[in-house]
Amino acid sequence: MQSRRIVIAGAGIAGLTAALAFARHGLGVRIYERSPVLEEVGAGLQLSPNATRILGRLGVLDLVSASTVRPEAIVLRDAATLAERARVPLGAAAERRWKAPYLVAHRADLQGALLARVTESPLIEIATGATVGTVDAQADGVRVSLTQGGIDSHEHATLFVAADGVWSASRRLVGPNEKSRFSGELAWRTTIPVDSDVGRQFAGLTSLATVTTFLHPGFHLVAYPIRAGHAVNLAAFTPGTAIAEQWSGETDAGALKRAMHGTAPALARLVDEAGPWTVWPLHTVDPTRPWTAPSGIVLIGDAAHAMTPFAAQGAAMAIEDAYTLADAFVAASNTATALAQWEAARKVRVRKVARRGALNHFAWHAAGPVALARNLFLRLKSPASLAADMDWLYGWAPPGWSPDGPGGRL
Repeated sequence: MQSRRIVIAGAGIAGLTAALAFARHGLGVRIYERSPVLEEVGAGLQLSPNATRILGRLGVLDLVSASTVRPEAIVLRDAATLAERARVPLGAAAERRWKAPYLVAHRADLQGALLARVTESPLIEIATGATVGTVDAQADGVRVSLTQGGIDSHEHATLFVAADGVWSASRRLVGPNEKSRFSGELAWRTTIPVDSDVGRQFAGLTSLATVTTFLHPGFHLVAYPIRAGHAVNLAAFTPGTAIAEQWSGETDAGALKRAMHGTAPALARLVDEAGPWTVWPLHTVDPTRPWTAPSGIVLIGDAAHAMTPFAAQGAAMAIEDAYTLADAFVAASNTATALAQWEAARKVRVRKVARRGALNHFAWHAAGPVALARNLFLRLKSPASLAADMDWLYGWAPPGWSPDGPGGRL
């Protein structure tokens, strides 16, 4: 096994998870990260049970748990009246139902836990400030060209895994050189300390122990605790025009405030006082495009299928990709067959998740009669039935999963 080298581009959540998944099978892994320093952008993320059961199997869940929060419920509220429209029980109920916890975390805390496990493994090496150039097919794998510190080199790999994100430079290796596309939506984010004036103001709007989404025709706002409950992550989403392809930049929140016309005064005041806000464009990648090349090249995570975050599954899909890819690669005797079968199976799953995100966005931004119908539908659904609607998503486990394996039952 150790003679089969895996090369990964990107040391984000997808790349680090993939490294651990391959090393779990005894494979040597080298990660190349183009940034000179490992750092993670963004703020909060949601880790549903389909992701945390894998993190448990990889030994990451125990490291990250201390800095996370296990919310009691997902709550939908009307942004104009603050009335509760729906509630999906989480907490202990989620662990009983889906056999793994639902967590909310700061992205940097998850990456830090992944990195800690990676650095413990003698099978994994990380090189920073390294850029991948070409990846050429050979009889027994691929030849990866690299540039690091102004020096060009090459490395042979049995498999090259591109985990370099939504603005992937490696996507061109498996098909037409298509860039990601602006979705028409902007994401606005900030964090607030719980013990601050604005934190106490937020506590008057909803519980600090839930994931709350405020619904409005012009925007929606998702709020949940992070950093072991010491801070609250606020993420708002509005229509907008394309801005620079970068993760974030401070900006005037005027467009967000205009989108919030008609909201409850307390919620509007929170947005005024919670800044500064950062904003970034939401880009997506057409998931029907190729993710693999038979020679031994594969895209995972946002490089393959970046989607809008309205199902809160971006990190989870990357984690699922990484774990299932390693299993598929090790189980098959032929790389091309393994990649083709893995891609076909994952595309079915990712398309279903993307459809769920689109449905959420439609429902959360509904107005007029559609909003009335939404509210009636939610009023008729019990919390238990709303949870059951998520069984296909949160209850998912990798093919061949044994719940009695290490980390299998959390």
